[in-house]
Amino acid sequence: MIRIAAFGEVAPEEIFARANPETDVSAAVSEIIAAVRRDGDRALFAYTERFDKVTLDALTVTPEEIADARASVEPEFLRVLERAAANIRRFHERQVRNSFVLTGPDGVVMGQRVIPVDRAGLYVPGGTAAYPSTVLMDAIPAKIAGVGEVVMVTPPGRGGRVNPAILAAASVAGIDRIFKVGGAQAIAALAYGTETVPKVDKIVGPGNAFVAEAKKQVFGAVSIDMIAGPSEILIVADGKSDPRILAADMLSQAEHDRMASAVLVTDSMPLAEAVRDELEVRIPQLDRAPIARASIDNNGKIIVADDLLSAVDIANEIAPEHLELMVDNPFDLLDRVRHAGSVFLGRSCPEALGDYLAGPNHTLPTGGTARFSSPLSVDDFVKKMQFTYFTEDALADAAGDVALFARKEGLTGHAKSALIRGEVKQ
Repeated sequence: MIRIAAFGEVAPEEIFARANPETDVSAAVSEIIAAVRRDGDRALFAYTERFDKVTLDALTVTPEEIADARASVEPEFLRVLERAAANIRRFHERQVRNSFVLTGPDGVVMGQRVIPVDRAGLYVPGGTAAYPSTVLMDAIPAKIAGVGEVVMVTPPGRGGRVNPAILAAASVAGIDRIFKVGGAQAIAALAYGTETVPKVDKIVGPGNAFVAEAKKQVFGAVSIDMIAGPSEILIVADGKSDPRILAADMLSQAEHDRMASAVLVTDSMPLAEAVRDELEVRIPQLDRAPIARASIDNNGKIIVADDLLSAVDIANEIAPEHLELMVDNPFDLLDRVRHAGSVFLGRSCPEALGDYLAGPNHTLPTGGTARFSSPLSVDDFVKKMQFTYFTEDALADAAGDVALFARKEGLTGHAKSALIRGEVKQ
């Protein structure tokens, strides 16, 4: 049963379960990465047979397989995929940054170019954690950014085939190439390249402990989006909120996995008790009841705050992945929110809207990292390059100051570089 406590009885760092995985997989992942770097495709085939229990003839998903997948999913699901994709595009198109040029006196020109990465790699889990929504959320911003090629890796299922819903989403999102490989070996293949899987510049997407550790280890050879932890939801609710709705929203995250955290912060003890009771009614009704039960019992909490402003302050202290403001006038509290991955406003905006359909990205910072990091966006798939042009007269005007600054840092070579053109001219 979920615990009810007054704020102060539970330390902020204890409100969400943010422990590291009990099993250290770093050594195993290092071995896998080394094998893929050394043996290429041969290692990918071997690890797929070992971990996924599938013997493949080829790693590449064919156009025929993608067409078959689209044909096999329900037309209604394809309609929803297209609707979600349109919303995601509309939101992320507003994130596009423009290059700029500044001109100054004496013909000085400087500026910044915004350039998409050449190739991005998307990791998409398979099996029970197969999320076509993640395909849309990760691929569409990359396409809007102008990435030259977007490739996807995902583990094969029985018979060596990829989940049809995943392939249908990839088709809607416009992914260029898809490969049947998962786990740490897939991350290594994207980071370093094999005979079949191309090396990418950026890897995005969630995964298990092995995938997360592999992303950590290949960072530097390639860029990554973030290291995602267990899912989190924090709901700030007033006493007028419906306990049935609050319990349903908390369980929408608790069913993700046993380490997920669902937290309610309210200014009403009667509401806290009603939600606790409602959770007990609803958990047995879920298809993933054992997972939700473990999440709620071990990581779930209901915190009773003095008032709603204090409740928002608690949310800022915790910096949750998802924050719901279940109050009459949520926009009155929005300006007070400083640290959250994504905020859902009002009584008619469940977090599930953000997972699938609304448009803002659902790849979000977890583990308190919303204090300093952001949701996945178009910015993740571009880089910025600066440029500077000085005329001869502009350099003559600046060279003395550059040299003075350089000597202050003990770098006389820098000073000479700034002054030598004027000296040569004399």
